[in-house]
Amino acid sequence: MRIRLLGELEAVLNDVSITPTAAKPRQVLALLALNAGRIVSVQSLVEELWGHHPPPSVRTTLQTYILQLRKLIDSALPANSKHTAKDILVTRFDGYLLDIVPENVDVCSYERLVKAGQQALARGDHESVSSLLGTALAKWQSRALVDVRIGLLLSLEVARLEESRLNALEVRIAADIQLGRHQSVLSELTVLTAQQPMHENLCAHYMVSLYRSGRQWQALQAYKTLRNTLNRELGVEPSLRLRRLQQAVLRSEAGLDVLVEPVPDPARATNA
Repeated sequence: MRIRLLGELEAVLNDVSITPTAAKPRQVLALLALNAGRIVSVQSLVEELWGHHPPPSVRTTLQTYILQLRKLIDSALPANSKHTAKDILVTRFDGYLLDIVPENVDVCSYERLVKAGQQALARGDHESVSSLLGTALAKWQSRALVDVRIGLLLSLEVARLEESRLNALEVRIAADIQLGRHQSVLSELTVLTAQQPMHENLCAHYMVSLYRSGRQWQALQAYKTLRNTLNRELGVEPSLRLRRLQQAVLRSEAGLDVLVEPVPDPARATNA
């Protein structure tokens, strides 16, 4: 079974789509897939689906959703299969487990690549950082679980994944700048700084890329835009690092560099 969560929800088994159409079974599948190979307790599923207001027949209703998912799985299994849906979506003591290879879930393979990128960064191997994180980021189709109704647990997972995505993107761009690819990241940074107008790391990358591309005045304008936004929205000044970068641009210093921040290790994140 292959499951995609980094965009629209999609589950495929034996080249047959088994993606549920009803909202709550989609939530159940998403939470189980994010925890592939691990037990998800009934309590966690109930909290995701109904929050603090579960229906009186909550366990029966949940079992109905599990049954719907198993029917979809069964529909994609060959007639002579030795396995049944219950072998894939397994009942455990007070919980359920999706017994598939975690790497077949795009989130798991994404996080493996991000971790490898972090290790390459620690070695100072910018070429590998760019390649590994570029491959990781290519797994994203749009916002995580964009077409799934999400409750408390999935909303936390989506927030974690989106933060991871932005961090990985920052570091991949910084690695490309270190490799002299400052012009190739300019259009990307133009969009990102517009989307994240108070994000200092992205602004720093943008300033350095503009400066190294011979566009000093635009680098200074990027700083001014950030400063005005921070003043207006938060009443604060840019960090000392950004102010020093602005002064370096004003002095036309050669070899402007940018600090590459480590990628957070997804393994340390708290899972639902």
